[in-house]
Amino acid sequence: MNQNRTHGVPALLSFFIPGLGQLIKGQIFKTIGIWVVLGICWLLQFILIGYLLGFIVWIWQIYDAYNH
Repeated sequence: MNQNRTHGVPALLSFFIPGLGQLIKGQIFKTIGIWVVLGICWLLQFILIGYLLGFIVWIWQIYDAYNH
């Protein structure tokens, strides 16, 4: 199987559902960490900083699913 294609599927899944790419790669603790951080970002949206932090975490987890 082409190595480039195997990285794209987890990244695509993480694009739609944050942490799913890490989950299918077997990185359970990283997945839980992403969900916890995004939950905290959701709570922080009430003071507006959560929008920026949530976006940063979302982009990072897609990059991580693609590269690791």
